[in-house]
Amino acid sequence: MSNGDETGESASGARNLFEYTVSELSGALKRSVEDQFGYVRVRAELSGVKRAASGHVYFALKDDKSVLDGVCWRGSAQRLAFVPEDGLEVICSGKLTTYPARSKYQMVVDHMEPAGAGALMALLEERKKKLAAEGLFDPARKKPIPFLPQVIGVVTSPTGAVIRDILHRLNDRFPRHVIVWPVQVQGERAAGQVAEAINGFNAIDGTTGVPRPALLIVARGGGSIEDLWAFNEEVVVRAAAASDIPLISAVGHETDTTLIDYVSDLRAPTPTGAAEKAVPVREDLRFTVADLGRRLAGLKVSMLRDREERLRGLARGLPSPKDILGLAQQRFDDLSDRLPRGLVAAVQQKSIQLNRLMGGLSAGRLRQLVSFRAKELDGASRRLNPAYQRKLEDLGSRLAASGRMLESLSYERVLDRGYALVEGKDGKPISKAASLAAGDQVSVRFADGTSDMKVLGEGTSEPKVQPKPLPKKTAKKATKPADDRQGSLL
Repeated sequence: MSNGDETGESASGARNLFEYTVSELSGALKRSVEDQFGYVRVRAELSGVKRAASGHVYFALKDDKSVLDGVCWRGSAQRLAFVPEDGLEVICSGKLTTYPARSKYQMVVDHMEPAGAGALMALLEERKKKLAAEGLFDPARKKPIPFLPQVIGVVTSPTGAVIRDILHRLNDRFPRHVIVWPVQVQGERAAGQVAEAINGFNAIDGTTGVPRPALLIVARGGGSIEDLWAFNEEVVVRAAAASDIPLISAVGHETDTTLIDYVSDLRAPTPTGAAEKAVPVREDLRFTVADLGRRLAGLKVSMLRDREERLRGLARGLPSPKDILGLAQQRFDDLSDRLPRGLVAAVQQKSIQLNRLMGGLSAGRLRQLVSFRAKELDGASRRLNPAYQRKLEDLGSRLAASGRMLESLSYERVLDRGYALVEGKDGKPISKAASLAAGDQVSVRFADGTSDMKVLGEGTSEPKVQPKPLPKKTAKKATKPADDRQGSLL
């Protein structure tokens, strides 16, 4: 057979094949893939993880040679025990299917789990180092736990046994006001709800009727590392670190450790232990207060007894009050007896001294003394009169000068130059025309008298009476004081 015959047969066979549309072919491929790989498990590394607004999670599963697109629908994503992240090795279970709009095949993941605890622990250690480098685990940042908080906020599941254990232990030890913020403690949405609860408690300011807690407890029961993974998420750790309210973490059992334990102000081994650390035992406080009261009463009695003994000892060293007063009374009696005799003796002594002086002062001596004093007085009088006259003249000159200055500064000198003084009914000067109105009565003072006028309008006035001459002032002559020179006494 020649080449031409072979070509003709091939073309004839191609024309006899069944023709598919693109949609029919894509549907056939989809059914083939789903029938062949209805349910598979794939171990791979996550890459390009992206969460859509619808809640679906898109990612790629890869190894060292190949890449497989994957998607986890919102319902399945909410059931995940951890948040998918780039670089995390996981085991995915689901089915293979195709996406005809892009001519791609992908895996629809129903369940995803870390590839062993080692992968989660490696991720946990990496995140722990990162947060520690930021200083979130610094002990200096931890706040003291209040001794007896009035209000306690609890972040936990409202349906689990954890909240019942906490409330029961609080009631046994010291009942307090408890506010529960219900959250999911497991699953993909748990981390966001726990962080929102911590931030919500810190946002309470007490003005809306809800009291602000003085202490927070974040609690969850025990479980595997996957179950507790929500408390290892960064959003929870950062919310706990930013809390202004002291926070106690009580996640899992005593051997379980999550990142919130490192950033909290106090870690409790169990939720019940958190309640024990939150409040003291009321009965123990009552016993302690009663014991301190008894000790205080005993110490008070002992102190009073000791002070009494010391006071008595000091009193024994002091002299008797009767002895002290008796000595003073004896001195008083002695002085009382000596006082009349002393007065009589003093009077007699002074009388003798007076008689001695009177005997030595004769009549001639008295006249000489009086004459000497008269001469001294006459001399002083002669010196005083000229000084008195000079003082009066000086004061008169100063008075005249002040009068002349007052006369020169008087407003009447201004009237002499042609000015006039306008006064109102109250006698007060009027300095502005704006304060006058038509019909107002005014007095106008000139240099030679005063006229009463009525205001007719702006710039117009009408005199009512003739000017009254002012009385002229006459200058008073200074009178010379009379000579009141005092003569001699003798």
